[in-house]
Amino acid sequence: MKALITRKVGMTSTIAEDGAVQAVTLLSASPCVITQVKTQDPDGYTAVQIGFEEAKKHNVSKPQEGHFKKAGITIMPKIVREFRVDEITEDLKVGEHINPEVFSIGDEIDVTGTSKGKGWAGTIKRHNFHRGRKTHGGRSYRRPGSIGSMYPQKIFKGKKMAGQMGHEQVTVKRLKVAFVDTDLGVIGVTGAVPGPKKGIVIIKEAK
Repeated sequence: MKALITRKVGMTSTIAEDGAVQAVTLLSASPCVITQVKTQDPDGYTAVQIGFEEAKKHNVSKPQEGHFKKAGITIMPKIVREFRVDEITEDLKVGEHINPEVFSIGDEIDVTGTSKGKGWAGTIKRHNFHRGRKTHGGRSYRRPGSIGSMYPQKIFKGKKMAGQMGHEQVTVKRLKVAFVDTDLGVIGVTGAVPGPKKGIVIIKEAK
């Protein structure tokens, strides 16, 4: 299984042998521990649950603590995520670690993160609406304008209006692994990755 929970460090750039400069996002990828293996028979589907980083004891609930102790895990993970897999291989056992070495340069991956929250935003910022005219008596500069007609006397769901912008799950598909530094525990991914610095980023092999 090629999947990891990482934390965004920031962005930099690399220079190839032909002189081409490419933007790279750095991800801190410490080993993830397998906390649970789900199979088709009792659970109805096959998946692997992995944990990332170490949580402070007062931040772990009693159900979580019991779940980890049942799996024989002494260091309680801070972040836990589940990944669907086609089959459970021999190396996928509870307590085993998944290291950054599972990825190599050139691998295509799907990257999932939570985008930066922009708060409540108007239609110009949120949906790229045009501004109203500022001459010839125009007084509606940044207003959305008409949002409906006489019939059917209601506003359809999904109408582009002002509202909460950002802070939602975003997946960028088929980015490539630029480099893997096992000593520092850092993975470089080509292009931009959603989310702020120190944000949780999930990477997995593209399908």
